[in-house]
Amino acid sequence: MSFVLRRRASRVVLLSRGDDGSPEKVFLIKAVDPADSSKPPWWEIPGGGIDPGESSAACAARELREEAGQSAAEVGPVVWTQYVEFSFGGYDFEQDEVVHVAWTDDTEIRAPEGLEYLEALAFKEARWWTLDEVLATDEGFLPPRLPELLPALFAGDLPNPPLDISPA
Repeated sequence: MSFVLRRRASRVVLLSRGDDGSPEKVFLIKAVDPADSSKPPWWEIPGGGIDPGESSAACAARELREEAGQSAAEVGPVVWTQYVEFSFGGYDFEQDEVVHVAWTDDTEIRAPEGLEYLEALAFKEARWWTLDEVLATDEGFLPPRLPELLPALFAGDLPNPPLDISPA
């Protein structure tokens, strides 16, 4: 019998604002599984486990500070939800996630700070992507449907209620 970590998590799609206020780019982190070199690297949105007593929006803001060095981002509503099961760092997870959208005018890339041990081993790089770059690449993303879902957010279409993007 293996141990499964069941938790709630919050993730965030961080969008930069252009001069006209519309989204220009999305912030993504390139990661690997430090316990499984057979898995290819992927690009993911920032996020992590929700601490006891913490709201999903507060968790999203904390994860932006820790993983993206973004302390002034404006965290918006939950736009997606998902239930995922995955293995990472030698652990099995069952995770209920909410995904917020957030906006920033600050596109400086900073080193992550406050990462947990496995996160630090997994983190490879971070960068801002245009929507066209996301749509044109064959790189892997988490969530996997990110290229399909991003155009609506870039167009300002925030689903209400949030869209369930759980893997089939």
